[in-house]
Amino acid sequence: MELAASYLSVLTGLIAILNPIGAIPAFVSYTEDQTRQERSRTARITAMSALLILLINMAFGQTILQFFGISIASFRVAGGILIMFSGIAMVQARQPRSKHTREEAEEASHKETVAVVPLAIPMIAGPGAISTTILYAEKTKTILGYAKLSSVIFLSCLVIFIVLMTANKISDALGKIGINIVTRVMGLIMMAISVEFITSGLTKLFPSLGS
Repeated sequence: MELAASYLSVLTGLIAILNPIGAIPAFVSYTEDQTRQERSRTARITAMSALLILLINMAFGQTILQFFGISIASFRVAGGILIMFSGIAMVQARQPRSKHTREEAEEASHKETVAVVPLAIPMIAGPGAISTTILYAEKTKTILGYAKLSSVIFLSCLVIFIVLMTANKISDALGKIGINIVTRVMGLIMMAISVEFITSGLTKLFPSLGS
C-alpha cells in the first residue's frame, strides 16, 4: 500500500510539473487553423515527444551528471531551486520563461507543426520536468523500479494527450480564470516538491543539518 501511495505521489507531482492544463491556451492558439484530425495529430506528437524526452532523461540523466562531475545532492538543490521558480511563476498564473520564450512563440507561428517545439519542448517537458524525472530516477535502484517509474511517466503523458485532445472543451468550460486557478494549485504542489528536493540535497551536502 505504501509503495502504491509513493508512486501515486510521484504521478501527481509529475503531472503538476508538466501542467498540461496550463498549456491549453497555447495549444488552442497554435492549432486554431488546424482541422480536427490535424489537432489530434498535434496532440499525439506532443505527448509522444514529451514521453520520449522524459524516458531518455530517466535512463541517461544520472550518467550525464556523472560525466560532468555533478553530484546528485548538488543537482537536487539546483533542480529544486529551478522547480521553485517555475512554481512561483505558476502561482502568479504566468508561464515561466524557462518554459516558453517570445522568440520561440514567434518562430512556432511560422511552422507547419508546433507539436515538438514549443509545445513538447520546452512548454510541457521543460527543465523542471526533466530535473524532476532525473531526481525520481535517482531514487530507483531496481529494474522493477525503473519499469514502474516508466509506467508513471507513460500515464503522465497519457494525461497530457487526453487534456490536449479535449483542449477546446476544457478551455470553454474553465475559461481563463479557471485555467489560472488550476495552474496556481499546480504551482503550489511544485513549490512543495521543490522544498523536498532542496532539503534532501542540502542534508546530503551538509550532513550536520540533519542532526
